[in-house]
Amino acid sequence: MTADATVTDRIKQDIADNPVVLFMKGTPVFPQCGFSARVVQILTQLGVKFKGIDVLADPAIRQGVKEFSNWPTIPQLYVKGEFVGGCDIVSEMYENGELKQVFANKGVATRA
Repeated sequence: MTADATVTDRIKQDIADNPVVLFMKGTPVFPQCGFSARVVQILTQLGVKFKGIDVLADPAIRQGVKEFSNWPTIPQLYVKGEFVGGCDIVSEMYENGELKQVFANKGVATRA
């Protein structure tokens, strides 16, 4: 099943309207999987404001975002319209300091 144009447009719109978007299972307050919870934790520790989009609430978005990014898993982090990665990549980038640099380069405020 491929995502239709409306779903793709909604994904593009969310990514365009919000500097940092996390497609995740559950919400930032109540993540529904450990991987989503980990990325929320990282973003929170960095003090980054982000929009969480619950893919469990919308199967079309859940499928659509995987096709959109050509990435098979959730969560997916986008910064200024650019796909950064899933939990493993985000965790690794956070641990080696790259993630903070991505936010800095893109002009996204982080906690000092």
